Amino acid sequence: MVTTLLVKDETATGKIITETTLELQSDRVSVREVIEARVIAEVEKYNSQATEYFNGLVQPSDAERTLNGFRMRDRRFVDPEKQVYVALDAFQKNSYFVLVDDHQVESLSQEIHIRPNSSVSFVQLVPLVGG
Repeated sequence: MVTTLLVKDETATGKIITETTLELQSDRVSVREVIEARVIAEVEKYNSQATEYFNGLVQPSDAERTLNGFRMRDRRFVDPEKQVYVALDAFQKNSYFVLVDDHQVESLSQEIHIRPNSSVSFVQLVPLVGG
C-alpha cells in the first residue's frame, strides 16, 4: 500500500519554505525511513534533470548556497548514499529537527503512523553539507 506524506521545510519561526510529497510503501515508518526517502528523492530528481541548482535537505559538498537552492560549481552526479549519511548524522547531532504532525521526534528509530492529513516538517538549525 503506497502512502503519500506531505513534507515541509520550515524556518525556526514556522515560516514554510518548501513543500513536497513523498510516496512511502507503508503507513508505519521510522523517522530514518522518512529522512532516507526524502533525501533519495531529492538526489534522484537532481540527477535526472539538467539543472545547475540542487534543492534539498543536504547541501552537496562543492555547491554554493543561493536563493534558488544550492548552485553546483560543475554539473555532476550527486551520490545519494553520501547525502543520506550526512542527513542522518546531522539529525543525531541536532543540526535540524523533525516535527511529525507538530510533535518533535526524538530518535531515528521512532516509528510514526502516517494518516491522510499527516505532515512532516524539517527545521534546519545549521546548513548541512554533504557529498
